[in-house]
Amino acid sequence: MTQDALYISRTNADALIPVDVSNEIIQNMPVASAALSLFKQLPNMSAKQQTLPIAASLPNAYFLNGDTAMKKTTNAEWDKLTLTAEEIAVIIPIPEAVLDDANYDIWAALKPQIVEAFGIAIDSAIFFGTNKPSSYPTAIVPAAIAAGNCVTLGTGSDIAEDIIGENGLMAKVEADGFRVSGFFVDGTMEAKFRSLRDKNGQLLYMPALTSEVPNTLVGRQLVYDEKGGVFDLTKALMIAGDFSKAVYSIRQDLTYKVLDQAIIQNTDGSIAYNLAQQDMVALRCVMRLGIQVANPVNRRGSTSRYPFAVLQPAASNTNDTNS
Repeated sequence: MTQDALYISRTNADALIPVDVSNEIIQNMPVASAALSLFKQLPNMSAKQQTLPIAASLPNAYFLNGDTAMKKTTNAEWDKLTLTAEEIAVIIPIPEAVLDDANYDIWAALKPQIVEAFGIAIDSAIFFGTNKPSSYPTAIVPAAIAAGNCVTLGTGSDIAEDIIGENGLMAKVEADGFRVSGFFVDGTMEAKFRSLRDKNGQLLYMPALTSEVPNTLVGRQLVYDEKGGVFDLTKALMIAGDFSKAVYSIRQDLTYKVLDQAIIQNTDGSIAYNLAQQDMVALRCVMRLGIQVANPVNRRGSTSRYPFAVLQPAASNTNDTNS
């Protein structure tokens, strides 16, 4: 079914494109996106693609048996990890006839919504595979499930056991030779964390009391999907992992261009708006970035290793590995 094009009415075009606003939005993207707040940021990309070496085999060392024993040789190998800058974009048409009628700052209301929309698009793609570009890695949730790094809620005696127990999420990641550095969690899970305590009665979950201090669970950063636009609750409630193994690089900061002579088409090719003929302008918002998840070999030697694990709902289908 074709979706009709949408537009925003009654705003001021002059307020839409100042440079300081563009800078402010890109600075706020890590706040809107869990991936950008938890992943490791690399230097900005200077081309469409950027490559990183990751370990494919590790060198060994040996003790010698006697003063004249022969020293053994070893080798090391690396694979190439490629980040490809993919584009996120949206166009917001605005009728010119109402530009002079605005008596409030629509841009101030629109700006956080644009940031939020870009953040949801990034997180949905990298965590669940929603509208994921083909150059991006397999989404984290289906990749973790395929690697066997999943725990069903209620497997342990309580949710703490499901997360930090001997067979919990953290143990799954650690068994593959990685260390959990953070969590990404659906916002509905906070109620389950507030009463979590260790055997000594100490709180395992520490909510953020100020904007400068993040939420933590067992000392690791915890980020919520508070907007509710990312998590597919039939597949995952929580993601734990070594977020240093997930990286991103920005090729193009969020930029804006006001169009006044373009034709805007629907997805089926039909014309939605002829800006010049209908006395309209349109704000085009574009950002380009590359994302990758490294899965380097380590001393654990697991061939099915993966640096993330997923807490699934009791009724989920653990064999769902698409995306």
